[in-house]
Amino acid sequence: METHVLKSWTMFFTDILSGERTSDIRCTDDRRFHVGDRMILQEFDPVKFEYTGREQVVEITYVQTNKSNPCAISPDALKDNYVVLSIKKV
Repeated sequence: METHVLKSWTMFFTDILSGERTSDIRCTDDRRFHVGDRMILQEFDPVKFEYTGREQVVEITYVQTNKSNPCAISPDALKDNYVVLSIKKV
């Protein structure tokens, strides 16, 4: 199990914090995500271009990749270096 510390824009962070958002899309160029990994999401305000100081820990419960499980709509819907992560608050 690995822990990833990641920036989360305010609009997404707020929805994750409230429990409304249970997924996240991430680039895999610099890291690998696995089921059971945890992410420490640090809220980042893209307007002020600064961190707010709020954090939320989530656990990855499912990893959707184009290579392992292509989108039924189109193979181009998810680029090879991106994943859709199903997450739950910890």
